[in-house]
Amino acid sequence: MANIQSLDPSASPLDYYGWELRRQREAHGLKQHQLGEIIFCTGSLIGQIETTKKIPTRDFSERVDAALGTDGMFSRLMGLVLRSQLPTWFQPYAEMEARAAYISTYQAQLVYGLLQTEDYARALVGVDHPRKVDEMTAARLDRQRVLGRENPPALWIVLSEAALLQRVGGQDVMREQLARLLAFRNDPWVQIQVLPFDVGQHTGMMGSFNLLRFDEDPDLFYVESYDQGHMTANPSVIKERSVGYARLQATALSPEDSATLIARVMEERYGDQS
Repeated sequence: MANIQSLDPSASPLDYYGWELRRQREAHGLKQHQLGEIIFCTGSLIGQIETTKKIPTRDFSERVDAALGTDGMFSRLMGLVLRSQLPTWFQPYAEMEARAAYISTYQAQLVYGLLQTEDYARALVGVDHPRKVDEMTAARLDRQRVLGRENPPALWIVLSEAALLQRVGGQDVMREQLARLLAFRNDPWVQIQVLPFDVGQHTGMMGSFNLLRFDEDPDLFYVESYDQGHMTANPSVIKERSVGYARLQATALSPEDSATLIARVMEERYGDQS
């Protein structure tokens, strides 16, 4: 096993977390198994986190902060640690998403990341990153914390009907995912509209895209391809895509009719067939 002392704490947030965990533990005169006993985990887990073999969790960080009296340091580091597990090209968008006051998104095939269930996210991540499923799923779910903060962003989602029918992770996973969408029916900050197939051609046929608005900063337009993302504040692009998004909203089903369609698909396509 690699020695934590050989790690460069400036190499990444995860390296710094592991390096600092060992430094703080040793400063308190604790062996790995002793710290493990205090925070109710194994010494092996402590060692794996210190050597970046395992990604810490927020619960683990909170317990370490309490045990070592680090004034929330490890809890504060968790945002950086988890964000570093996202693809490098996606990290700038994730940072802006966390600051946005208003998020508008059109999703042509998949449920937007902020509303994905854990099993749905794991199934998606596992396609291209089977060795990093735990880390990348944790990072994706951590983005959802913005919806639970005191002043959450307003989130408006136009979802192609294809996203309801594309089976991700199996029948049970899809049923749970569609139930998660329905759980937002009464959320004042989240609106979901489904764009049905029978609308024909529409302004979103070039693919998914997001619009971010901020209290003080310029609006941003974001679109991604297979292995890269593109973000711009170009006013002409913002204007064009804002109009396009408004047309999608006008064409899509109302939030109430969308919920009815989601419920019907959940029952007819992913319900108990026995």
